[in-house]
Amino acid sequence: MGKRKKSSRKPQGPRKREPLETSFTCLFCHHDKSVSVRLDRKEGIAQLFCKVCDQRYQSKVNHLTEPIDIYSEWIDAADAAEKEAVSGRRPSATSSRPAPPASLGSDNE
Repeated sequence: MGKRKKSSRKPQGPRKREPLETSFTCLFCHHDKSVSVRLDRKEGIAQLFCKVCDQRYQSKVNHLTEPIDIYSEWIDAADAAEKEAVSGRRPSATSSRPAPPASLGSDNE
């Protein structure tokens, strides 16, 4: 019995991890890479703002929070605000004429 042959490949080093995005597309003005996120871990606050339309969002952060997390929170908050605004509206009348009064008894006998 002989020894196993060594592999001809050399061991590869660790893969380089690509950094996550820090600039995103704005929900309101739809400009690419116009939204920037600043994380202040010492204060525990993240600020998101659009350079074009000046939309702003602020959130609390912890040691695991990344800029993409703040952007996702902003999307969720914008969707929730839109749903609240839609549900808060009163339904508009379909006709400008007043509704006929309801009769108590039947007149057609």
